[in-house]
Amino acid sequence: MADNRPIILWFRRDLRLADHAALTAAFESGRPVIPVFVLDEVAEALGAAPKWRLGKGLEVFAQALERRGSRLVLRRGKALEVLRALVQETGAGAVWWSRLYDPACVERDTAVKAALKDEGVDARSFAGHLLFEPWTVETGQGGYYKVYTPFWKAVQGRDPGQPRAAPGRIAGPQDWPASDRLEDWALGAAMLRGGEIVARHTNAGEAAAQERLDAFIEQGIDRYGERRDMPGCDGTSRLSEYLALGEISPHRAWAAGQRAVEEGKAGAVTFLKELVWREFAYHLMHHTPHMLTDNWRSEWDAFPWQEDQRRSEVIAWKHARTGVPFVDAGLREMYVTGRMHNRARMVVASYLTKHLMVHWKVGLKWFEDCLTDWDPASNAMGWQWVAGSGPDAAPYFRVFNPVTQLEKFDPRGLYARAWIAEGQSMPPATALEYFDAVPRSWRLSPEAAYPAPVVGLAEGRDRALAAYGARESAQ
Repeated sequence: MADNRPIILWFRRDLRLADHAALTAAFESGRPVIPVFVLDEVAEALGAAPKWRLGKGLEVFAQALERRGSRLVLRRGKALEVLRALVQETGAGAVWWSRLYDPACVERDTAVKAALKDEGVDARSFAGHLLFEPWTVETGQGGYYKVYTPFWKAVQGRDPGQPRAAPGRIAGPQDWPASDRLEDWALGAAMLRGGEIVARHTNAGEAAAQERLDAFIEQGIDRYGERRDMPGCDGTSRLSEYLALGEISPHRAWAAGQRAVEEGKAGAVTFLKELVWREFAYHLMHHTPHMLTDNWRSEWDAFPWQEDQRRSEVIAWKHARTGVPFVDAGLREMYVTGRMHNRARMVVASYLTKHLMVHWKVGLKWFEDCLTDWDPASNAMGWQWVAGSGPDAAPYFRVFNPVTQLEKFDPRGLYARAWIAEGQSMPPATALEYFDAVPRSWRLSPEAAYPAPVVGLAEGRDRALAAYGARESAQ
């Protein structure tokens, strides 16, 4: 006799209908499907901006489900307790979800799967957040990759599969379980007044993600290789926030990139390499999860980074008032849009960890709170790569010079003018929005003079290199 008990689909960072393996399997089973999002201990721990962006994503995703004849059930509490209660309430015979890979989610999901299976529930996880499961990419010796280039060579010829279309009308249960109201969760509360500003630069949801991908492939990918490092122009895909919340699958982006390669578009291979850079971050996080909290290279444990966040230099960095235009522009872009150009991220991180000698953990936590495209693996690998403590094939101590970087990648000064109002007689709206987005307690005004550098660039570089040299000598 066919099993017609409902399937609970536990959504997390996979807020889409198309190319969703768990949803496709549930739809094809012909059984009633109950989409659920649980505001559990993992989601509650999100920083202010990621949690705000999650709320926007959930709102749009719930509307998309309703157009398919379904709905999104919202519940708050410990994941296992909530799912158990829903199984009891609905008579569901299965709980399915898309796999996640950071330690907190792995621990939670492993416990949920074991407990539900013990209780006779079909608990099952599906792939979908990555192109390749981290344990399926191995070196010739059977280990994991520690350097990006060999990792790229190992996967570039693989076929991750073609993305699937969204299902049609999704059958639901005869009686729907009760749901919380999204507005009662107040997911944007910690953003304070900044949420209103960031909202002007945010377009959440699967349809927006697909529209952005289509526009990039049509108009931007051909020059991606030359423009992606230029923060003053729209030269990147800007898909990061959509990939972070699973509003678009990496398979869909990969397939579009492959088509662009076949069409001879110049920047297509570079785009595919950036998608694989994200895969590499997850590969490393899976095999070395300590990279989220500790130096990936243990020999950096003795490096004399400072962690006192009350230092005036750290406060100046957080306030985007370091007196270094590239650094300040990058941080201000983040406060206004929730995102930061990748070249700026490297310069901002290098300045904190090298010129100011502040631990990468301080910057990692700040980005975790302020980025709407926050991703655990990419954030950690990015900070450790710049700091020098992470996986990096470069045999030298990298110190980005923010002045020469800006001259090289923004020679016309477009980026600095877009985000720094001080000193401009008619600053653009983006530069002024910074003062509306940041906390009032910072007491900042566009009429104030732009600050002098909190540390001289040559002085900061020399201090960092001396500390690096002393670390090398002590080993």
